Amino acid sequence: MSDRELYCDTCEGVVLFEAPTCVDGHGTDCPELICTGCGAAVLIATFAFRAPRLGHRRGAARPSQRRAA
Repeated sequence: MSDRELYCDTCEGVVLFEAPTCVDGHGTDCPELICTGCGAAVLIATFAFRAPRLGHRRGAARPSQRRAA
């Protein structure tokens, strides 16, 4: 089992959370955690995503297409 201190909404404070025995094979990196104070369960979602590219909106003129006034 893996233990972490996290904020629990139910307990309204920082308490110890533990990962139960993981049946999915994650081991100590299991995203499921249980509050040792009240038993509330949380899921830590870890994923990667691409950051949006700035300045490439539909209909927006690109810098090379702008004209001086």
